[in-house]
Amino acid sequence: QVQLVESGGGLVQAGGSLRLSCAAFGVTFASSAMGWFRQGPGKEREFVAGIGWIGGSLYYADSVKGRFTISRDNAKNTLYLQMNSLKPEDTAVYYCAASRRLTPPRLADEVDYWGQGTQVTVSS
Repeated sequence: QVQLVESGGGLVQAGGSLRLSCAAFGVTFASSAMGWFRQGPGKEREFVAGIGWIGGSLYYADSVKGRFTISRDNAKNTLYLQMNSLKPEDTAVYYCAASRRLTPPRLADEVDYWGQGTQVTVSS
């Protein structure tokens, strides 16, 4: 049974930083393309960042480029999202995503497994 368990969310002031983690269980993590998505209040779920099997392929949404960094530790079966210079518009539930595709998922339809989500709230 595949489980993706996110942690690290919370409340932070604008300009602050948070680091999200996603621990993967029951999936061949090293051969899974991974990503982060988010869903803000009243919005659809959207792509945030993606990373290939060995971290060589990195993709970011334009809205987070230069502020967020996705990384993975295959030895620990863990995915990370370092979020700096946070803005109120980054407030959302953040979801870890795993895909059996060769490239990181950038659409929800490309995701095979989802985590339960972790809330990030940025106050102004």
